[in-house]
Amino acid sequence: MAASLVRLVRSGFGRSLNVARQSPAVVQTRTTTTETRPTVRPKDPVTHTQLSEFGEYIAEILPKYVQQVQVTCFNELEVMIHPEGIIPVLTFLKDHTNAQFHNMTDLTAVDVPTRQCRFEIVYNLLSLRYNSRIRLKTYTDELTPLDSSVPVHRAADWYEREIWDMFGVFFANHPDLRRILTDYGFEGHPFRKDFPLSGYVEVRYDDEVKRVVAEPVELAQEFRKFDLNSPWEAFPAYREPKDAPKLESGDKPAK
Repeated sequence: MAASLVRLVRSGFGRSLNVARQSPAVVQTRTTTTETRPTVRPKDPVTHTQLSEFGEYIAEILPKYVQQVQVTCFNELEVMIHPEGIIPVLTFLKDHTNAQFHNMTDLTAVDVPTRQCRFEIVYNLLSLRYNSRIRLKTYTDELTPLDSSVPVHRAADWYEREIWDMFGVFFANHPDLRRILTDYGFEGHPFRKDFPLSGYVEVRYDDEVKRVVAEPVELAQEFRKFDLNSPWEAFPAYREPKDAPKLESGDKPAK
């Protein structure tokens, strides 16, 4: 073990010396080449085929819950499932030998008010064993609760609390479902598309009662007018430059 560490340190030290001996132009060229590489993921037909086959395999194993499988243009596998299949599908993807998606990297929601089930819940999973990712999507409305995925992935604890706080989606059997970003007495859910940008209440410190009080939002009329062509002119702090008085011929400026 010690010998391998020594060789590793020596090899790294030797590479640093070689870079130092090179001319600055060579080092600058390499740095510039690395920074100007495109960040767009190239199309890989082999990966696309493998993801399609794995998506079809999941649909065959869980036909009761999987409603649609698709591969996006960036070779990302997406599986649309029924709300009742959250726990079965997550458990299958975590425990199956050919999947092993043990890490939940993200859990979020999307609000589309025009849909009957306006909220789309998105689960992003990572398999370190196969260096692969998968995305699950399900749906719900304002009143229908979803099964909490905390029994399968402990990382979903704070994610589900955040969705409940921001979107108002309720998760059944959650160990501690309460607000995580807003105040405990906050009303409404800020990430809903029907939530006003100014909010419903505003807080200020009252010197008489010696505490912070919440009051309905009051906006001055000049702040309600907003010119999209020149937005800064709509604010009262903006002042038009006054025209200088014009002098006629023969007049002298006052001293």
